[in-house]
Amino acid sequence: MHWERLPTINAGRVTLRWISEADVDAFYSIYSHPEVMRYWSTLPLADRAAAVELIKEIHEGWQDRTLLKWGIALPSENRLIGSVTLHNLDFNNRRAEIGYALGREHWGQGYMSEALMGMLRYAFEVLDLNRLEADVDPRNAASIKTLERLGFKREGFLRERWQVGSEIQDALFYGLLRREWVGQIVG
Repeated sequence: MHWERLPTINAGRVTLRWISEADVDAFYSIYSHPEVMRYWSTLPLADRAAAVELIKEIHEGWQDRTLLKWGIALPSENRLIGSVTLHNLDFNNRRAEIGYALGREHWGQGYMSEALMGMLRYAFEVLDLNRLEADVDPRNAASIKTLERLGFKREGFLRERWQVGSEIQDALFYGLLRREWVGQIVG
């Protein structure tokens, strides 16, 4: 992989692209929304300054080669509507974890499935990863359905894994192997 810049990925009706400082307001709008953040392992962003700081951390993760986070944009307007992430990258073991969020007004339109398909293709075909993992709140039925539709298999249940504010949350672990991904595409 060439590390000069995060590549832009065309993924059906959405484009995966670099998140820039110009995206702060859209980023804040997404990550401060209580419904979007309901099942995350962190609280919603408190203010615009927190969004600025998070984008800075995303860029540092890129430089450190530990995080690849794309903004999801509709090509017609190029405005950020969500994000998909490969994090905890481990190139020695050819694995990473995935994460994703979509602005509330864009739920139920298939954008996330298309964005994730584009990112998974990049992870397996360009980065040559062998395994991807997802950690999802068991109450998040929509996310579970999305993962299973993409071929992820449930591998474990972790009780009381996250403390988010005053709430303790369980987690389901899902995994997808490269050979399963290849089988899904060919089959």
